[in-house]
Amino acid sequence: MKKIIAYNRVERPVLDDLKQRYDVRFFKGIDPAADSEFLHELQMAEGIIGLELPVDENLLNHAPNLKIISNVSVGYNNLDLEAMKKRNIMATNTPDVLNDTVADTVFGILIATARRIPELDQYVKNGKWEIKAVGNDLFGTDVHHKTLGIIGMGRIGKAIAKRAHFGFDMDILYHSRSRKPDVESTFQAGYRSLDALLQESDFVCLITPLTPETEGLIGKREFKMMKNSAIFINGSRGKTVVETDLIDALRNGDIAAAGLDVYTNEPVEPDNPLLTMKNTVTTPHVGSSTHETELKMSELAAENLEAGLNGRKPPNLVDPSVWTETTT
Repeated sequence: MKKIIAYNRVERPVLDDLKQRYDVRFFKGIDPAADSEFLHELQMAEGIIGLELPVDENLLNHAPNLKIISNVSVGYNNLDLEAMKKRNIMATNTPDVLNDTVADTVFGILIATARRIPELDQYVKNGKWEIKAVGNDLFGTDVHHKTLGIIGMGRIGKAIAKRAHFGFDMDILYHSRSRKPDVESTFQAGYRSLDALLQESDFVCLITPLTPETEGLIGKREFKMMKNSAIFINGSRGKTVVETDLIDALRNGDIAAAGLDVYTNEPVEPDNPLLTMKNTVTTPHVGSSTHETELKMSELAAENLEAGLNGRKPPNLVDPSVWTETTT
């Protein structure tokens, strides 16, 4: 029976199903570089399925039989792809099934930030609503008919643009590595350089993957370019933003507010200044976290895993060239 390691998060029905056909060991909340039981199991494992396992040369040196690592996520910045390729180890992810769910989350955070919903929720619950009509010190800002700038026009970016254009009559600007004619025609979107997008947008939504090119993409210079009234939304990865520069921009009034689902360090530190700012909405990296979508992601990750373990091409290979090398 082939040995599999499940790491951090695999939905229970999928995990139970895998256990019917494989020798599965589940690990959560460990230091994978130092946990002796994990390293022992890794020696025999042919597959790994899970979330955010840091895979580098050192880990791979402990895994001589490994064939495939199946991420339960669309991102794969936790994987050293070059080190895996040298060993003909396949990497897979779970794109598409989470697009609408993440777009819902991002747009929900955008609305919550613009209309100050978390702050007003606490205002009511703390018994501060003492007069019938609140004053303008608690007013938010409109979302409809404003300009939304989307940085990263992939599948999730398109789903956000759809909600903004058709649901809220927003003008769409976007910046990506290449022009997207379908986006421009469907949503009447305008392509802009990054600088132009920052200068023109009322809302700036960052939804790029984390790569060497996007790490620290938005920092002091970029925040200075935004309107003082602009609201910044980050639904990508924490390290795409220079977080200390974001904090300064919020403190200095360079931008009006921010809505964040991701942070430089996760879990976010209790003393992080972002947690005490009224003009910041913070959620705990829950972009895809609904019962329905998490189950779909685990199911797709298991499909990828089983294909790779059993000599079939996984449907979501990150680097298809590894399959060619593995099967020749």
